[in-house]
Amino acid sequence: MKKGVSCLQYYKSPCGEMVLASVDDELCLCDWNDMPCSERNMRRVMRMMRVEFTRRSSDVIQRAMGQLDEYFTGSRMTFDIPLHLCGTEFQKRVWLSLPYIPYGETRSYKDIAVGIGQPNAVRAVAQAIGANAISFLVPCHRVIGCNHTLTGYAGGLDAKKKLLELERRESFTQPYL
Repeated sequence: MKKGVSCLQYYKSPCGEMVLASVDDELCLCDWNDMPCSERNMRRVMRMMRVEFTRRSSDVIQRAMGQLDEYFTGSRMTFDIPLHLCGTEFQKRVWLSLPYIPYGETRSYKDIAVGIGQPNAVRAVAQAIGANAISFLVPCHRVIGCNHTLTGYAGGLDAKKKLLELERRESFTQPYL
């Protein structure tokens, strides 16, 4: 087992229940609860970090919950929580590119593939995005199909649509700097 404190806590969002987990001072999971992909993501994170999560909170989980509250009320567009990404080097490159999608905007899987310098890796990009275990903070909901359609999302397409509508509505009320 990895040394350090591993914590797990649940968070009720307007789009559904989330599960957040941390090890030491880094968030390693922020995913939809009771979804097949979230269970797979949690097992992968536990295996890669060699931890078992204990249901309790941590400072980083509390900060993440506070920032999620702000996000859902429209007063936060970016997150500044320390993250521990559990994946392959390719997955991490994809995930690290997603926070660069501006709040209220979307990009296609092809755009992401081109952006990371692998224009022919569209399917691999889609698979990496599907394996994202840190929803919202690594904003995979901002990735759509090349024909501007909503495509798969761990929280379901209704949740993805609500998140994009929230961001579009709030981005128009923000003052230009």
